[in-house]
Amino acid sequence: MNYIIDHIPKSKDKRPGTKIVPEYITIHSTGNPNSTARNERGWLTNPSNTRTASWHIVVDEKEAIEAIPLDEKAYHAGNSNGNNKSIGIEICESGNRQKTLDNAVKLVAKMLYERGWGVDKLRRHYDWSGKNCPRILNYNNWQGWDKFVSDVKKELILLKQGREVNLVDKNKPSDWAKEAWEWGKKEGITDGTNPKDPITREQVVTMLYRLAKKVK
Repeated sequence: MNYIIDHIPKSKDKRPGTKIVPEYITIHSTGNPNSTARNERGWLTNPSNTRTASWHIVVDEKEAIEAIPLDEKAYHAGNSNGNNKSIGIEICESGNRQKTLDNAVKLVAKMLYERGWGVDKLRRHYDWSGKNCPRILNYNNWQGWDKFVSDVKKELILLKQGREVNLVDKNKPSDWAKEAWEWGKKEGITDGTNPKDPITREQVVTMLYRLAKKVK
């Protein structure tokens, strides 16, 4: 999924330029079954669009477009509290719905991860103003929303696990293996490289062969 920054110019009814310190991420759906992310971005600057309404990011099956900086106010939540405290994300209703939702899940999880937030920071448009939004997730008494949050949580766990793996120095043996590792290097059983990488059968056999020669 491409992430595109294409900010709209400042204006009274779309991008006032007011700085905010977001505390939440608010999820919406566009309410238009035929509109793509690019269509939605274009509508924000269409002269015929006179509504006081905007959002920060819109996502579809192909891309995500950031139209307003994430530290600026957008008019998306239906009340000043939500507008002043949250980043608004619109999920497109057109195209491949599952692919779009997958993209939205990945986008939201990444944003939470980067901010050190959990899924408790997610809000529906409905939570701020009572509007039936995101309507694509409101089926079976908001079962779709529960699934979305669950999917974001799973993706967030994967991101955290990936970071933990990256923090491990693969070029150094674990503390519990240092003595044996140094012995293996000294005895010529291993060349001392890549202590945390997977081992092939031929490497195992070679190491056993070297050990057997040492024993003789």
